[in-house]
Amino acid sequence: MGAMNIFPTVLARAQHALGEFFRLESSAGMALVLTAALALVCANSPLAGWYALVRDAPLGEGAWAHSLHWWTNDALMAVFFLLVSLEIKREVVSGQLSSRAQLLQPVVCACAGVAAPALIFYAFNHGNADSLRGWAVPTATDIAFSLGVLALFGSRVPLGMKVMLSTIAVADDLIAIVIIAVFYSNDLRAGMLLAALGVALLMFVLNRKKVRALTPYLLLGLLLWALVLRSGVHATLAGVVTGMMIPHVDRHNAVDDAVEHSPLETLEHALHPWVAWGVLPLFAFLNAGLALGGIRMDDLAAALPAGIALGLILGKPIGIVGAAVLLRAFRIARFPDGMDLRAMLGLGLLCGIGFTMSLFVAGLAYARLPLDYTESVLGVLGGSLVSAVLGLVWLSFVLPRQARVADR
Repeated sequence: MGAMNIFPTVLARAQHALGEFFRLESSAGMALVLTAALALVCANSPLAGWYALVRDAPLGEGAWAHSLHWWTNDALMAVFFLLVSLEIKREVVSGQLSSRAQLLQPVVCACAGVAAPALIFYAFNHGNADSLRGWAVPTATDIAFSLGVLALFGSRVPLGMKVMLSTIAVADDLIAIVIIAVFYSNDLRAGMLLAALGVALLMFVLNRKKVRALTPYLLLGLLLWALVLRSGVHATLAGVVTGMMIPHVDRHNAVDDAVEHSPLETLEHALHPWVAWGVLPLFAFLNAGLALGGIRMDDLAAALPAGIALGLILGKPIGIVGAAVLLRAFRIARFPDGMDLRAMLGLGLLCGIGFTMSLFVAGLAYARLPLDYTESVLGVLGGSLVSAVLGLVWLSFVLPRQARVADR
């Protein structure tokens, strides 16, 4: 009887958490749009000089003296990746990715949604080794931006569509983390890597010993960030490792989630507003300020921006929808509740909104190639904007005019 009494509480809390997640991500998407627009205005107005001063403003002293742009991309974005890691772990342990049936469709769709844009980008840029460094730029989906667009339809959106979009984006983030670790690390230093591994193992021991206090994990995570930064691996991956070590509900960390939050949930809830309203808007403001004055229409058709833009606009829906259709045709997985092929196409279009992660990967790929970086930002902004508009227009026709009773 006790277990039966707990189940409704757990279910109610899960539904409430899911609703809060969608609400905050949707609002954050609006903030991203506004800060990106503000950055473009500043970079293409008399405020351009002020914008450059803010972006390059020095912070820190000695070996830690870097620009605001650097601190945002290499330090604050580590906090973003910490939050992403917490969300991924929660979904895998106790959420939408916790069973094979739930895991299969979004993961297959996410993988196809990475492969198709990468192939389109390669088709445009296979003859240029420098440009090919950015093959992963059009493979990302911005969960906040895409859910923000979806939120414009309110109760017309079936719950299954929200869950599918967010789950694909989470799986997409996991793939992006692997890509960054494997393809965008350089000048590796074995000593620093071994020290970082030692810190990670210490966090693992704390996890297995069921240490639930967050302070030891966060202090060790800060040390891990400093070591990874010096190792040649991108420092944001320290956030990923730290997030995976925070205890959550599983057979090793038996926290009664019906009574109290796990340490993972506590940290996730604490970080989410700061990342949504602080870190990501600041990142968007400092990275989306593309000066458009010298750009001509011919530049839009250049191989690098065209490959990125078309990878997002065409590659994402082709990969995601194609995978979903094949899974259904072979009776492996059906479409989510409330969705048909037309709605799935709309979801695929929204997944073409790359923005945050695409800009981040572009910064890694073209860190020493400023012209290529400028073209990549042009492709990301153009492709994401077109994907958002196409998805918005398409879904306005295919979603039901009235809220679905079953989803209320």
